[in-house]
Amino acid sequence: MKDTRRTRVVLGVLLVVALAMITIDYRGGEESPLRGLRDVGATVFGPVERASASVVRPVSNTVDAVTDAPGERRRADRLERQNQRLRERLRSMRLDQDRSAQLQRLLGSAGMGGYKILAAQVISAGQGFEDTVTIDVGGRSGVKPDMTVMSADGLVGRVTRVGPATATVLLATDQTSSVGSRLEGSKEIGIVQGRGRRGLGGHGGTPLRLQLLNAAAPIQPGQRLVTLGSQGQRPYVPGIPIGVVERIDRSSGGLTRTAYVRPFVRFTSLDVVAVVVAPPKTDPRDAVLPPKPRPVAVPAVPPTPAPSRTTSPSPTTTPSRGN
Repeated sequence: MKDTRRTRVVLGVLLVVALAMITIDYRGGEESPLRGLRDVGATVFGPVERASASVVRPVSNTVDAVTDAPGERRRADRLERQNQRLRERLRSMRLDQDRSAQLQRLLGSAGMGGYKILAAQVISAGQGFEDTVTIDVGGRSGVKPDMTVMSADGLVGRVTRVGPATATVLLATDQTSSVGSRLEGSKEIGIVQGRGRRGLGGHGGTPLRLQLLNAAAPIQPGQRLVTLGSQGQRPYVPGIPIGVVERIDRSSGGLTRTAYVRPFVRFTSLDVVAVVVAPPKTDPRDAVLPPKPRPVAVPAVPPTPAPSRTTSPSPTTTPSRGN
């Protein structure tokens, strides 16, 4: 019991002395009378602290890495998801801007022709033998079979099948498609027929061919075509641009001619289109055709002058004087 009580007294005294020294050193600051004792303690115990820290620090870092690994992984996954959402949002914004521009052009074309339209988007392409696409509007929106489908660039095709929320469009490039057409300028009438997928990938990109009713009518490359219009305005309304004549083939007898037409519409990249739900009050004729590109003036190259011939002077004869 004496040893235990004595030990407690010693510990209490040491604790009081330590607190007193800490207080005196703290209040004294740089002028503390215990500054020397503090420097001696730092000199003695500093190397021991550094050695123990060098041993403990790697172990502590390893433990921190192990304990923080799940949290770091979750943060990395969260950042990756955020980046993916940002990329998708940026891609969506670009698509929306592009589709908005297409829709504005489409409304402009419909306004020039006097067509009442219902905008739609191509959601799939046909996989069978027919050249078809599916659009995202149908019977609930007022779409009916044999309605004309156009884009901002020109004729796309006609509606063949209608569901409640979707419709199938037979493209003008299909081999069964026949469209009455009118030639720009001469107003000659003909029939434009599709050539199928082979025309889309063929030489010159001419998936349409034209046969004029008047075999002797003048026609030349560069002339453009619009739809003639059908009886009752179905399946085709008048005045929608079709394409440009690229080349003309004559038969061996010279009685018939076939012209190959490059369409204004790019059928391999259809996106925003419109169904013409009401025809124009009057035939727009060529009003919807895009402006003709201005011919690029090629500067004339002056002819190179021929090199001039240098003639040697003829020798002069000096007359001799007579004696």
